[in-house]
Amino acid sequence: MLTVSVLERVVISAVATVLALLIGMVIVAGAGYDPAVFSRNLLDGAVGSEAAIARTLMFTTLFVLTGVSVSIAFRAGVFNIGVHGQFIVGGFATVLAILQTAPVLPEGPIGGVVLLLVGALAAIVAGGAYAAVPGVLKAYGGANEIVTTIMLNFIAIGIVGWLVEGPFRGADQSAPNTERLPEYVELPQLIYSSPDFSIVGLVVALTVTVLIAVLVRRTSFGYEMVTSGQQASAAAYAGVDAKRMVVVTMTLSGMVAGLAGAVFTVMIQGYYSDPAGIGSYGYDAIAVSLLAANNPLGVIPAGLLFGSLDSAGSYIGISSNVPAQLIDGVVGLVVLFVSAPELFRMAAKRIGLGGDEQ
Repeated sequence: MLTVSVLERVVISAVATVLALLIGMVIVAGAGYDPAVFSRNLLDGAVGSEAAIARTLMFTTLFVLTGVSVSIAFRAGVFNIGVHGQFIVGGFATVLAILQTAPVLPEGPIGGVVLLLVGALAAIVAGGAYAAVPGVLKAYGGANEIVTTIMLNFIAIGIVGWLVEGPFRGADQSAPNTERLPEYVELPQLIYSSPDFSIVGLVVALTVTVLIAVLVRRTSFGYEMVTSGQQASAAAYAGVDAKRMVVVTMTLSGMVAGLAGAVFTVMIQGYYSDPAGIGSYGYDAIAVSLLAANNPLGVIPAGLLFGSLDSAGSYIGISSNVPAQLIDGVVGLVVLFVSAPELFRMAAKRIGLGGDEQ
């Protein structure tokens, strides 16, 4: 009885967003700030200028990729809370692979394209391998993947942070950063002139999303993956190796997360810094996936919403005197209101009251 159509889901999300924003305005007014100015800044920060749109699309690119990563595991009945760690490992592997390979390749556009492919491949392999660890532990050791993936997040932050601080710290770097990537290793600025966003990154994210959607919905592999997670007895009757499928699912999820880390590194940073200071894209991706009902294609509008909120929050934090904590609170309120229906729907499904996904 909790099953809803795509249109109903869109309406629920829109109403939840508006309601959360209205409550946020009340909180802003109660704190002594002008809610009308806050609202205008919120809109300006998301879509008020070319720079704002580019910033929104930059965040959207990352949320779409990480959201798809989470949705893969969720649809297969596995909880990959470790997307953040796989994101970090993938991004760091990208920098290492490019810096190690660059000296043996010619400089210029051709060398840049080859290095981008090398970096992306390294990120996919590293992210997939890092996610396969909790998959193996769950499938063959009975370990709780929620616990193991969370712990692996902390391990990734600690180890990569130590590597960036020590062995791989760039020469003459006052901050804990690696060497910068060569100047010719970058995504082209085809539409927007923002140094932190390339439309190529967004195209990569959308392409991966469509491919994953096709894989999940239109192939026997996707059918086995979803069935083994949601109808284990039926999958076993059909001859599906549920343990192997858990490992494969986690690996695939981690590969997408690793690619997200590569896009973040190349498109935004151009080097790698202490992972403790980068955004919480892997954690926010859980809410993105929940909002999308774990539908890979639904992650696109969900990622756009979260990208808009993050972009607006960044703008308000710079252009107004509203405390950053208050901005984060309003944005968190929107996330809570939008995600709550999906959380209830998933809980209802777990106890047999409905909530089947579309």
